[in-house]
Amino acid sequence: MTLEIEINSRAFVLHCSGAVYWVEKRMLLISDVHLGKISHFRKHGSALPGGAINKNFLKLDSAVEYFNPESICFLGDLFHSAINNEFQLFSDWVTRTQLPIVLVAGNHDIINPQKYHDLNIKVVSEWTVDGFLLTHHPEEREGLFTFSGHIHPAVLLAGKGRQFLKLPCFFRTEQQMIFPAFGEFTGTYVM
Repeated sequence: MTLEIEINSRAFVLHCSGAVYWVEKRMLLISDVHLGKISHFRKHGSALPGGAINKNFLKLDSAVEYFNPESICFLGDLFHSAINNEFQLFSDWVTRTQLPIVLVAGNHDIINPQKYHDLNIKVVSEWTVDGFLLTHHPEEREGLFTFSGHIHPAVLLAGKGRQFLKLPCFFRTEQQMIFPAFGEFTGTYVM
């Protein structure tokens, strides 16, 4: 499921996965995948299903297949913490995908940037493209529309019988849009 929108006379497609496709640039924008988080928690004793690790990669494959982008920009928190076995899975995915990738580093991106450079991934603290600021932390900057992540926005829906459903969402203001977390094992924050 997708929604076509226009921001500053540019066309974008919002995808139900949390990815955004920048039509003119043929660029896929994704935030907060948090690869390695499941392995990190399993290593520290949390009982989490190992099969959940593959869901992130299946979701990435699905978004790439759907949009057929020419490049990908991750808006931070690509990896959750220190390097673990999921980095090799990511390395294999990058090799298979064969697309230029930019990582706008987030607060969880603590892996040595050289590991990304070895995969031909460009790592930046922020990126300004055609009047848009691509960053991890939400911020407003004069003259730029900001795409960011970090918050993991969600909406809370309430039914008549004390039923509640919390769903990830895009959160947009006049100057910025905060992406939902793309990763399968992330929390949310009701906006």
